[in-house]
Amino acid sequence: MSRRMRTYFYAVLGALGGLFAWQVSNVLGLSFTGAFYINVLVVGALVGVLIGLFIGITEGALTLNPVLAVKAGLVGGLVGAAGGLGLVLGEFLFQKVGAGVLGRALGWGVFGAMIGLAEGFVGRSEIWKPTLGGFIGGALGGALLELARVQLNLVTGKAVGMVVLGAAIGLFISLIVVTLSRAWLEVTSGKLKGTEFILDKFMHAGGPAIAIGSSPLKSEIVLPDPDIAPQHAMLTGDGAQFTVKDMSLSGTFINNKKIERAQLVNGQKIRMGNTEMVYHEKR
Repeated sequence: MSRRMRTYFYAVLGALGGLFAWQVSNVLGLSFTGAFYINVLVVGALVGVLIGLFIGITEGALTLNPVLAVKAGLVGGLVGAAGGLGLVLGEFLFQKVGAGVLGRALGWGVFGAMIGLAEGFVGRSEIWKPTLGGFIGGALGGALLELARVQLNLVTGKAVGMVVLGAAIGLFISLIVVTLSRAWLEVTSGKLKGTEFILDKFMHAGGPAIAIGSSPLKSEIVLPDPDIAPQHAMLTGDGAQFTVKDMSLSGTFINNKKIERAQLVNGQKIRMGNTEMVYHEKR
């Protein structure tokens, strides 16, 4: 899955989350208790759970990694629930300060930032990138949501607006991460051909290493190849480049040369089992 298609699927899953969120918010409304801002908080939390859940599972689904999908979906839903605070902020600015649509858009921006923050926790990019993308997507989607409510009837406008909101958050989370990514692996053969794994979070000196293998329980980058060991190789960053260390019996090959440990250079081909990848980096 190319980075462009990755962004497309983030938008689609976000839109599905928005569609389900519309159903939930439509059933609850904003008058199920006597405290208006409590109602806003609860509805916002439920909307955050659904949009965060759908966006969270995207990366795991695209890379055929069920463990990542479950983990990211749960984190996305839980942190997305905290995004309900953004809706309270937006309503306060709208109702009390007279900030109008801009106030609500800001509230949705905070909402989107929380979902992006969750994506940063479990993703492979630096946290600030998906958080920024979520804020931009939430603010833009929130403004379009309010516009749809005004231009269309209440039910249709809300439905269209929530779908656009979810799509915008998912799209900008992926778009910012992809556009600003500095290092990634592109799978050029095997079941995941075309998939790209972003490595930015692991490039920092002293940061966590990243395992590549066939087991979703033992590796962060999972390649469904029977000839790849459960934990086949380890990538370690030093702040400028990656070192790859072979941990298998069958070997890791760089440009068709078997290695035990080697520093990666832009454009090098890495082969494990029957799967080949190309390492990319931007300076």
